[in-house]
Amino acid sequence: MNPKFIPGATFPDFELPDHTHTMRKISDIQNGFPLVVFISRGKHCPRESQHLTTIARDFAPWAGVAYTNLVTISHNTVHDVASHRIMVGATWPFLSDENSDVKNTLDIDEYTDSTHKPMVPHTIILAPERVIEKIYVGYWYWGRPSPMDLWQDLRGLSQRIYADYDPTVPAVREAWQSANS
Repeated sequence: MNPKFIPGATFPDFELPDHTHTMRKISDIQNGFPLVVFISRGKHCPRESQHLTTIARDFAPWAGVAYTNLVTISHNTVHDVASHRIMVGATWPFLSDENSDVKNTLDIDEYTDSTHKPMVPHTIILAPERVIEKIYVGYWYWGRPSPMDLWQDLRGLSQRIYADYDPTVPAVREAWQSANS
């Protein structure tokens, strides 16, 4: 990956077509909350489908109630990202990087697959304002985060970004009472 994209750096605000042909910006999908970005090999890869199916089944329902958004980006066409989204049972946006903007900007061309020309899979956790919190490289399957890995990462991020993470702290209680009296 391009060495300028490390934890603490700002992730680019790519604008790409989603599975419905609607242009979507990363910042709009993030909407001020933590965002998990799954950069996918695409529909052709059984490992990719297995991972995203697991995320759809075992993680996405939690994200939905935890003020966390998800997005998947692959090099596939809009038709293929729509098909892949349905195939894995996802409810979050799938974006098409058919023009290779993401692949080229992040420098994540999977040069070992000249047939499909995918991106090396990554999972990137973004804090608000698209600040890179953590990067997983999933070229090898075990490099991808499990739902529990994501839970732990997002717990730590939430503790840092939400001043009221623990409402039993006296200062937090006092601030709330002051604002609501």
